[in-house]
Amino acid sequence: MKINIRCSKSKHAKKTGYRKLKKTHNGKRILSRRRARGSKLT
Repeated sequence: MKINIRCSKSKHAKKTGYRKLKKTHNGKRILSRRRARGSKLT
């Protein structure tokens, strides 16, 4: 049986969250692309 390791939500958010993306040039590009697609995430 596989061991189920639950990943920390806060740790994940710190690495890949909205605020982290806002700080980088490429991150802003990603966010604008999401907005253009009409995503509910941003």
